[in-house]
Amino acid sequence: MEHRAFRVIGITLVQHFTLRIRFDDDTEQTIDFSPVLEGEVYGPLRDEKMFQQVEIDPEIHTIVWPNGADFDPETLHDWPQYATYMQGMAKQWAATRVVT
Repeated sequence: MEHRAFRVIGITLVQHFTLRIRFDDDTEQTIDFSPVLEGEVYGPLRDEKMFQQVEIDPEIHTIVWPNGADFDPETLHDWPQYATYMQGMAKQWAATRVVT
């Protein structure tokens, strides 16, 4: 299976946990990330202040956060194809959450 290479070239915060993402092939995706913000990596992004710190990594050309969370640009580009899978993964991550 071929892995297509896309570059994120722009991001706009649309509303709580929703970003409009522009790609180098002149397409956009508007993604509500709230259903996938679970687990050790993505869970901290439920904090709005943390989520709003999103930026484009200039080397890997995808969105990243200060805690190390990121998403593969192809996944973002083709989000409708990956959304159900990612939501299923988020449920698994939530089920393994350690309560302190």
